[in-house]
Amino acid sequence: MTDSPTVLPPGSVIGMLGGGQLGRMTALAAARLGYRTHVFAPDTDGPCAQVTNRATYSSFADEAALARFAETVDVVTLEFENVPHQAVAFLAARVPARPGPEVLAICQDRLAEKAFCRRLGLATAPYAPVRDEAGLAAAVAEIGVPAVLKAAREGYDGKGQAMITSPGEAVQAWQAIGAVPAVLEGFVDLAMELSVIVARAPGGAMICYPAVENRHRHHILAETLVPAGVAPALTAAAESMAGRLAEAIGLEGLLAVELFLTRDGRLLVNEMAPRPHNSGHWTLDACATSQFEQVVRAVCGLPLGSVDRLADAVMTNLLGDDAATWPALLAEPGARLHLYGKAAARPGRKMGHVTRLYPLGRRPDANTAGAGAPAVKSP
Repeated sequence: MTDSPTVLPPGSVIGMLGGGQLGRMTALAAARLGYRTHVFAPDTDGPCAQVTNRATYSSFADEAALARFAETVDVVTLEFENVPHQAVAFLAARVPARPGPEVLAICQDRLAEKAFCRRLGLATAPYAPVRDEAGLAAAVAEIGVPAVLKAAREGYDGKGQAMITSPGEAVQAWQAIGAVPAVLEGFVDLAMELSVIVARAPGGAMICYPAVENRHRHHILAETLVPAGVAPALTAAAESMAGRLAEAIGLEGLLAVELFLTRDGRLLVNEMAPRPHNSGHWTLDACATSQFEQVVRAVCGLPLGSVDRLADAVMTNLLGDDAATWPALLAEPGARLHLYGKAAARPGRKMGHVTRLYPLGRRPDANTAGAGAPAVKSP
């Protein structure tokens, strides 16, 4: 359907597809502005449903449940991009969906995403498509090794990925990811990973949060350093790339763009996520407008909020048993603790995060951003 940029007033209901922590923090921000949230999720007692009194628990394939859900909400958004495209298209025919199914069609598929970037003239890591064993052999010959094989759809935090260090490992790697359509990505000489979050309203207004640096452990985001320790020209270039992607894709909502900064100073687009992003959690405590309030503003047609940084910050994910340190974190001056209400801690599971705040320009490692990053990293 064709959406107009009509403002949805406080009291309107935001339909949230997905019940995880990103939905939870968005619902809390929505409540502060006077909005209600109705979550649609397959699983009960997720982090989002704990903070709202409206929830539908059903499969995304259940069109009857989706139709009833659409009748109760004024706009639909999402907290993870792997909501089935068909479900979002079904809802978009009945109620504004921000972002819409066209955005998901690109962001849900790594091959479509990389092709979209290159059509815009934005560089990516070297890659080749893999659809069968013959295509895998051709991709390895083209890209070379070492390389990483990634499922084209649904992989995240290292899931659906396998390393290939010699051509003889290729078939085993493909079987390890389920022998599904994939992309083979070449290694890049990496200085650091950056990310930029951009908000775009239905009327076309757009604003970017400052670029930040991300550091990973075992393919999972461990820390985000704010701001990124790069030259202003690189920050401006990263924000420009994010803005170009948001406009070209027709975004309504938030888009997180992950970028590789190579040691020779090039910026390569890694991935896009059309939703709030783990690397934007620092905005809850160190920015005039959090990414969660911003997505509410964007999907409801409100003026976008200021992205002025109030402090420097380091956001640390609490993975698995890390969350058990909550008493010490609560006692730590300058630390801001956020727990997600998940019952079971598993290795690598995001249980919460803590953001440590510092006066502007006085973050302890501000002069060493990027130190310790590997010389070579896969995309």
